Amino acid sequence: MKLVAVTSCPTGIAHSQMAAESLEETANRLDHEIHVEIQGAMGVENELPRETIVDANAALIAADTSVSQDRFEQMDVPVIKATVKDAINDPESLFDRARETVHGDRETESNTADAGGSAVESGDNDDQRDPNTAGTDELDPKQIGGDPRKGLFARLKRFIGQRD
Repeated sequence: MKLVAVTSCPTGIAHSQMAAESLEETANRLDHEIHVEIQGAMGVENELPRETIVDANAALIAADTSVSQDRFEQMDVPVIKATVKDAINDPESLFDRARETVHGDRETESNTADAGGSAVESGDNDDQRDPNTAGTDELDPKQIGGDPRKGLFARLKRFIGQRD
């Protein structure tokens, strides 16, 4: 599957880049082609060319800020929206949603993001999880705060371990 993605966070220093890296690594592992544009403090990095957007099966927008969807909608590319946290901690689910969108329903949105990237308030959403236990389904029940194999510290630890 060919995908394009945009990552953007309010500060635009680290989380946008972490989300982009997570999406790229997951795409490689799942044999998908992806081009990621990063919108951050330094402006736009790796701006998506028009031809790349036209060729894409879907667009992933992992943002905690407002990101324009016009260029994707004008080219009839379905958009999957999520938070930066989703892209960092659970990128596989974004690829699953993209696959479902391409092969089925074209209107897939994150339960946690609306068109502006802010939280959606819904009183009857059973899918919302306690943020203190997110990502702990398959881990040690005493583990709090997500998957310890992911994140900056774990990545640095693996990097330093590879150099020894």
